[in-house]
Amino acid sequence: MTDASQARDKLALAADLPLEDGLRLYQQVAPHVGYAKVGLSLFVEHGPPAVAAFQKLGARVFLDLKLHDIPNTVELAAARAGALGVSLLTVHAAGGEAMLKAAVKGAREGARARGHEAPRVLAVTVLTSMSAGDVAAVGLSGAPDVAALRLAKLAVGAGVDGLVCSPHEAQAFRRELGSAPFLCTPGIRPAGAAKGDQSRAETPAFAVRAGADLLVVGRPIHTAADPLSAARSIAEEVSTA
Repeated sequence: MTDASQARDKLALAADLPLEDGLRLYQQVAPHVGYAKVGLSLFVEHGPPAVAAFQKLGARVFLDLKLHDIPNTVELAAARAGALGVSLLTVHAAGGEAMLKAAVKGAREGARARGHEAPRVLAVTVLTSMSAGDVAAVGLSGAPDVAALRLAKLAVGAGVDGLVCSPHEAQAFRRELGSAPFLCTPGIRPAGAAKGDQSRAETPAFAVRAGADLLVVGRPIHTAADPLSAARSIAEEVSTA
């Protein structure tokens, strides 16, 4: 069982909204949500000021850019992210060992240069929107969980701090990789909520019991008539899982 403050540390708001709307929403739910996830749309439109805006509200920023390029380019980008003082940064595990090592190196050096704690670098395994058919179509062998575990082992071997996976893969990751990797699970949907484009979504309680350290929640809060109540309900589910 997790207390209320620990439950807050396990929740991230996916702020995939216009910046002012995202800031307003985070302020509403901040009593129950410790992280704000700044993704591609916000970062492409606003850049580093989007990160700073959430940090000013006291949020730990999860910079979800899913970097995937040649090692030198990823190292440079990760260093810039580390210099911003973000708490989490994503890269694609499919970029390979050299790229993953470059991301970790860049993030740590960029943070150190600005006096920040280094962000955790999280490797994305198989996107939670991908079905078995999608995985096969892009040339990955095996079912989504098999492909995800293979990529997870590669990423952990390359020195990343954690992994992004669906709740369905989290339990296998814990069993195969132990307690060390920080596991982040998007695709969180409270019981009865629409799954949208998430093919492998699950409930907050399921994800926590499977071993997730951080749950990313977007539309179940964005679209709620009362976002604060929705966030509180999710936090309560996490705290009693």
